[in-house]
Amino acid sequence: MTQNTILNHQEIEHKIRRMAYQILETFSDENEIVLAGIAHNGFILAQKLADQLKKIADIRITLCEVKIDKQNPFNPITTSIPAQEYSGKCIVLADDVLNSGSTLIYGVKHFLEVPVKKFKTVVLIDRNHKRFPVKADFKGISLSTSLKEHVQVVFEGANDYAYLT
Repeated sequence: MTQNTILNHQEIEHKIRRMAYQILETFSDENEIVLAGIAHNGFILAQKLADQLKKIADIRITLCEVKIDKQNPFNPITTSIPAQEYSGKCIVLADDVLNSGSTLIYGVKHFLEVPVKKFKTVVLIDRNHKRFPVKADFKGISLSTSLKEHVQVVFEGANDYAYLT
């Protein structure tokens, strides 16, 4: 199977920087944001966004890792911080690739079980093949791919990249 690079490291860094500015603009009147990343690559994306936000603004960032069973999203969802730490706050839920929308919508549902001040979503790659009514408020790139194609993001320090197979 052939592998086509969609984004190289420099392009990913640029997209993350741009999305950080978009997040900052949206939450410019706030003094704290909770960046919640869906476990593994979504959380890495949240960490990278937090690093960029700390460089460009004096805003308190709370990181939260969200663990969702992607095969069975009805299983309990857990977070690395207790609900009272994000209750009543502004939340940005991050994931690397928005494919069908299943993971993101169940993640959104979990956070809406407590009162939130404002809620947005961010993805590095939006595949435009959603089965659920969820959208990314901030996205690095939108791709129209076939359902048979697979998009993968690899975070490897100074050699991040995304590819299509």
